[in-house]
Amino acid sequence: MLLAVIDIFKGADVLIYPLAACSIALVYILVERTYALRSSAILPDDLVDAVVGGKPVTGGQHSVLARIITFAEQHPADPDATKAFARLEIVRMERGLPYLDVIYAGAPLIGLTGTVWSLIRVFSSISGSTGMPDPAKFTSGVSLALSATVIGLIIAVPALVGGGILQRRVEKFAAQLDVLLERVLARATAK
Repeated sequence: MLLAVIDIFKGADVLIYPLAACSIALVYILVERTYALRSSAILPDDLVDAVVGGKPVTGGQHSVLARIITFAEQHPADPDATKAFARLEIVRMERGLPYLDVIYAGAPLIGLTGTVWSLIRVFSSISGSTGMPDPAKFTSGVSLALSATVIGLIIAVPALVGGGILQRRVEKFAAQLDVLLERVLARATAK
């Protein structure tokens, strides 16, 4: 099993390096964004309850909602600036997600390039005198040539799924922030 995996990596040849860079970036973005988009970092329950209930705001001071509330309290006469600030916070939540789109589009293309590259080498090894390849080397070479595409697809699938899940999470938080923003603005202008 381990030898088969090593053969797959060898089959990707030099393009294993950009594929490795894609996979490292993928893991980093997925882990970092999953941690950054946890509910307590965006909309802590105690802070949401205080905003909805019209109570004094306490807790969750390093969350997205807390930053929006602080901005609204510092600029009570400018609700448009507060709305713009809230949109900027939503953009901050999306940080890194566009790179997942690049990874899931680019990794299979890099893998396909590796496959074509390897197939060119396989077909160029056909004997000039007989016009026939060595059957064992030919089938082995074609098998290894496809390994780059497999690696690219293995990288692309988690990027597609993870990016979709994280984007939905951002959209959900954005919708909740929109509702809470109206309360925050009403509260700020009432002071």
